[in-house]
Amino acid sequence: MRAAFQRAATPAAGTPGPEKQRRLRHNPPANHPAAYFPDARPQLEEFPMTQTITVIRGDGIGPEIMDATLHVLEAMDLGLQYEEADAGLAALEKHGELIPQSTMDSIRRNRVALKSPLTTPVGEGFRSINVELRKRFDLYANVRPAKSFPNTRSRFPSGVDVITVRENTEGAYIGEGQEVSADGETAVLTQKVTRRGSERIVRYAFELARKVGRRKVTIVHKANILKSTSGLFLKTARAVAAEYPDIECDEMIVDACCMKLVMQPETFDVIVTTNLFGDILSDLCAGLVGGLGLAPGANIGSDAAIFEAVHGTAPDIAGQGKANPCALLLGAAQMLDHLGMPEKAASLRAAIIATLEAQDSLTPDLGGSGNTMSFAKAIASRV
Repeated sequence: MRAAFQRAATPAAGTPGPEKQRRLRHNPPANHPAAYFPDARPQLEEFPMTQTITVIRGDGIGPEIMDATLHVLEAMDLGLQYEEADAGLAALEKHGELIPQSTMDSIRRNRVALKSPLTTPVGEGFRSINVELRKRFDLYANVRPAKSFPNTRSRFPSGVDVITVRENTEGAYIGEGQEVSADGETAVLTQKVTRRGSERIVRYAFELARKVGRRKVTIVHKANILKSTSGLFLKTARAVAAEYPDIECDEMIVDACCMKLVMQPETFDVIVTTNLFGDILSDLCAGLVGGLGLAPGANIGSDAAIFEAVHGTAPDIAGQGKANPCALLLGAAQMLDHLGMPEKAASLRAAIIATLEAQDSLTPDLGGSGNTMSFAKAIASRV
């Protein structure tokens, strides 16, 4: 079955409005094997015949890995349609802005987006596109699984299975209050942490642990030094943790956590932390299992969700067919869980693992001689 494509600003004629296309609820049934998405996710109560996904092809290697990912999804007979929307440098060239209003409208209408990496100007000007999307749609939970895969260039080819749950809308990472003095000698940045933001991300992490059978949540902080911001996060996290006596909880200062992750990653299960620490720790976890080429990410809010590969645009290899599509494919698997298709998500993950085990058409970063699309075709043949 060939999936249908349309542009963001032109929904298909006769397509019912979003309020008729889907009815949303926040709690999956008790026996629903949702892999990474507890209460916050807007799961579909009745899966529509044609669920539409906003597709953002991105910059650099983005279009290549998106083509590869959509090739695999099309082989799975999912009944999905795709509405393309522009963002990043491609949007800037076409529309004169990095995130056109039509793209925002598409995400708001469809509530689910699959996104390739985007380029944002570095150091000055427009702040991160990803940060803007998270703020605009209040995508407060960033879920980053890191799991060992076979035949990867990893120091830990087995035994690592960590989920980092990162607060996505507060703290130093969002860049509020940035200013540089007139003489260029001093730079200032505001860091804001709220009780509400802390409570909902910690609760999300514990609900996730409970729903998917995880045994432990580690609260990561720097409250020994950052006594106001990190202190509020830790105090709030402790109060939430007390409501989950069935889940083991420990606390760890962020620098000690980094050391233990490198030495004993198998001792971690679910990590919950603030925005900047989560950004760093989740990349560290990706490095343990072979790099960002195997690192997906989900950005979850009450009314929308964006799934992505968390690596960059890699302009140095763009257009050469060298890019590993696994991160975006694994992000697509998270998306399928979110859409209430856990069996399809499991099938996709199993196909990726089987292809890695067979060393079939792997990309150069995985030690193979295949290319982006041949790797995708090998995976598609196993779904």
